[in-house]
Amino acid sequence: MVTRGERRERDLMKLQVEEKAANWYKEEMALMEGDHLRLFVRLGGCGSVLPGLSLGIMRDEPREPGVETQVEGVHFYMEQDQLWYLDNRDLHISFDAATEEIKMEVR
Repeated sequence: MVTRGERRERDLMKLQVEEKAANWYKEEMALMEGDHLRLFVRLGGCGSVLPGLSLGIMRDEPREPGVETQVEGVHFYMEQDQLWYLDNRDLHISFDAATEEIKMEVR
């Protein structure tokens, strides 16, 4: 059951994935239309929110998505119990053509 506070939190935060980023994931991970990608908090890496933590991504089926979006046929989501990392901010995923890398920004 979702409480009123959780519902408000879910409505405030957004997951935005640019088409170029979605297409990069489709190519690099051999994804097909209808596949799901879960964003999760992991120890280590170069995160911009909390020192020592960053975001990872993997193919998985949603259990209790907190934020989600579908782009280029791929369903991107972050589970409800991972939303603390966003701290009521939005997550933007883009593709940097100059470096040919994915860029994740919490803002």
